Amino acid sequence: MGKYVIFGAGGRAGRQAVAEARRRGHEVTAVVRDPSRYSGATDGVQVVAGDVTDAADVAALAAGHDVAINAAAVITPDTFFTSAAHALVKGLQQAGVNRLVAVGLASLLPGADGIRLLDAPDFPAEFRPFCLGHAAGLEVLRTDGGALDWVYISPAGDFDHDGERTGRYEIRDHGDMTLRISYSDFAIALLDESETPQHHHNHLAVT
Repeated sequence: MGKYVIFGAGGRAGRQAVAEARRRGHEVTAVVRDPSRYSGATDGVQVVAGDVTDAADVAALAAGHDVAINAAAVITPDTFFTSAAHALVKGLQQAGVNRLVAVGLASLLPGADGIRLLDAPDFPAEFRPFCLGHAAGLEVLRTDGGALDWVYISPAGDFDHDGERTGRYEIRDHGDMTLRISYSDFAIALLDESETPQHHHNHLAVT
């Protein structure tokens, strides 16, 4: 069994990643902004405060772990995702953690026509700054993350906020905003990828 550090463990995707990791017997360090607001502490889970945009914090918290999962996200500032990506690249290397699995967005995926969903004419303008921030963070991994074995996993469409665990998911070639996946099934994909490092830099879409 491995040791996992999960950044953004207080969010919906992060909480399910913690639960799935424990289901598989892994030890988990759950990194959150405010531990007093985290109610998911169980045996095998250590809840700690940390800042994923601070490389020194990332290095200190990741030391001694086998895999890092980043599920952290904020609406503002738009620079959050680039700051987090830079900190993860630097901090994980300092900590000697090679495998990074990151939670992404469907809007960064190409549709069937090859155009990013984000760039489609009917994409809601109010969501563009958040999505472009995500895209900038992914670009940091692509340009600066060569020393890491990383994978960026997005729902092929959106999350089903009320969806239950089915134990199944599929990998898709394109994004499709009509598709849905539950957070718990998405966590299965996160853990599957974390447990089978393939030394490739990919953006996977799952549904």
